[in-house]
Amino acid sequence: MTSDEPDCRTVVVTGASGGIGRAAAVAFAARGDRLALIARGRAGLDGAVREAEQAGTAKVVAIEADMADPEAVEAAAGRAEEELGPVDVWVNDAFTSVFAPFAEIAPEEFRRVTEVTYLGYVYATGAALRRMLPRNRGVVVQVGSAIAYRGIPLQSAYSGAKHAIQGWHEAVRCELLASGTRVRTTMVQMPAVNTPQFDWVRSRLPQRAQPVPPIYQPEIAARAVLYAADHPGRREYWVGGSTVATLVANAVAPGLLDRYLARTGFSSQQDGRPKPAGKPDNLFEPADAQRDFGAHGRFDGQARARSTQQQAAHTLGALADGARRAASAVPRLGAGFAARMRGTRALRAQDRSV
Repeated sequence: MTSDEPDCRTVVVTGASGGIGRAAAVAFAARGDRLALIARGRAGLDGAVREAEQAGTAKVVAIEADMADPEAVEAAAGRAEEELGPVDVWVNDAFTSVFAPFAEIAPEEFRRVTEVTYLGYVYATGAALRRMLPRNRGVVVQVGSAIAYRGIPLQSAYSGAKHAIQGWHEAVRCELLASGTRVRTTMVQMPAVNTPQFDWVRSRLPQRAQPVPPIYQPEIAARAVLYAADHPGRREYWVGGSTVATLVANAVAPGLLDRYLARTGFSSQQDGRPKPAGKPDNLFEPADAQRDFGAHGRFDGQARARSTQQQAAHTLGALADGARRAASAVPRLGAGFAARMRGTRALRAQDRSV
């Protein structure tokens, strides 16, 4: 689908019980799409279903599954198609993390972050492609991060997983292009977003974790996911001025950025308040099994609801699409004009011969 107003589609969203996944599910629902929402937490999924129904989804199915389990992922994909029809769009967003210096992260914790955040995308994309490729249509959207290019302190496991997704996505994209299929995969690199993750990922920080400012609302991320699903021809999209600045700085002067993050990366990821006792932890078990956290975290007071960079990028994209359509119409107009001229000449020749 590349039109600005796509028909009702079947959309699968992983990590749909909170944060960007939750906001994206609601955004697709508002367009009347059919939704399969995948996550581990029952309460979070139930909340996402209610919001999708209120937004106007044609139909919604909630599926409890751990993305680190390839059999569970395959079963979820099968159920989505059985209940909703062929999958048109698959959005990968599920992840987990550990906030701690690398030396303080246990091997089993590092493995778990990698299995959910990286291999979960691999398993899900495999399940999607096994269904899309025979039909020669479909889009897979990988929700990425500026961290896919620029690792940051205290998030080594998550940084590694996002870097892995980036390299793997590039390889898969090349294979799809080489095959000639109409199936596409694209990636959306996100900025810091106001999601519940900062209150439920495992943390060994002395203070409460926070995203590195500036912080954006999850609805901005959701709009980017929808745009990518509608325009999957680009290999990736950058969301937010901070993402653009980070990725450009990392490309131009990565060593300087290393030193800058060494000075600021610890304090900028903590809010100055002691970490509360009994904080939820979603590393091995869902934090939202009994409580629905919603799409937003606790940073509504400082999160940005608009992104000038995103608005400009989407506007330029629309102009580029219009220019491409106009350019493609020129040969057709020329061919039509030439055909009409040939017909006119033939009639004139016929008249002369009578």
